[in-house]
Amino acid sequence: MPFMTAACRESSMLFPAADGSELPLLIFDPADGTRPRAGIVLFHGGALRAGSPGGLAPHCRKLASRGIFAGSAGYRLLGRGAVSIDDCIADVRRAVEQFGWLAASRGLDASQLASGGSSAGAHLAIVAALTPPTSTTALEPGVAAVVALNPAGTNLRSFEPAVQRRLEQQVGITAGRLTEYSLIELARPGNPPVQIHHGTRDEVEPIGAVRQFRDAMVRRGNECTLIEYDHAGHGFHYPGESGHFDEVIEATALFLLDRIATT
Repeated sequence: MPFMTAACRESSMLFPAADGSELPLLIFDPADGTRPRAGIVLFHGGALRAGSPGGLAPHCRKLASRGIFAGSAGYRLLGRGAVSIDDCIADVRRAVEQFGWLAASRGLDASQLASGGSSAGAHLAIVAALTPPTSTTALEPGVAAVVALNPAGTNLRSFEPAVQRRLEQQVGITAGRLTEYSLIELARPGNPPVQIHHGTRDEVEPIGAVRQFRDAMVRRGNECTLIEYDHAGHGFHYPGESGHFDEVIEATALFLLDRIATT
C-alpha cells in the first residue's frame, strides 16, 4: 500500500525473478505527484550473500525529493536462491525490465532511466548495462546511464591466480571465467555514461583499480566520471557519521538531471 512522507510517495511490490520466484521492489515517487524528470533503480551491496533493498531506501527518498523516480530492488543471493553470480545478474535484468514498465506509466522511457547500486550491487548493475542479455527473448529496455557507489570487481584480472580461483568458487562459476565479470574488460565503445563515487581509502576495492576502469572507459570514448572522496572507506555514502550522504545524493541527482532528464 502506498504511503506519503515529506519527501516522496513510497510503495512496494513483488516482481518475478528469473527462476519464477518473487523479489521485492521498493518504489519512490516525487511527493507532489508531478511527472518525474528521470528514473533510477538501485541494487544493494552485501557481497552477493547479504543485504536487502531497504539499505538504499534513504538514497531513493532523497532522489525522489529531487524529482527523480527511484526504486530499490532485490535479487536472489548466493545460498538463498542463487547458484551463481549469473543468477544475480539475471535478476538485475528482470528488475530493470520491471522498473522500465513502471517508469513508462509515469511518462519516462529507457532514454531517461539509469541503474546503479552499492558495492556488489553496483558491480551487477554495470555488468548488466555493459553486456547484452543472454536470452534472445529478453524484454529488458536497458538504461541510459549508470551510477556506481563504491563498486566492486573493477579489475579482477589484477588478482593472483589462486585468488581468482577462490573467487570463482565463491560466486559459483567455472574456472577461468572470473575475468568475464571484470568491469575493465567490459569497457567498449558505445557504453552508457557512468558516474562512480569511491573513497580513496576503500578497504574492499582499491581506488587504483577503480581509476583503471575509469581510464579504460575514457580511452574507448565513453563518458565515465570518478568522484573521489578523500580518506573515505567502503560504504561511505550511507547516512551517518561519514558525512558524505548529502554530497553523494547531490552529485547523483545533478548527473541524472543533466544527462537523461526530460525537458
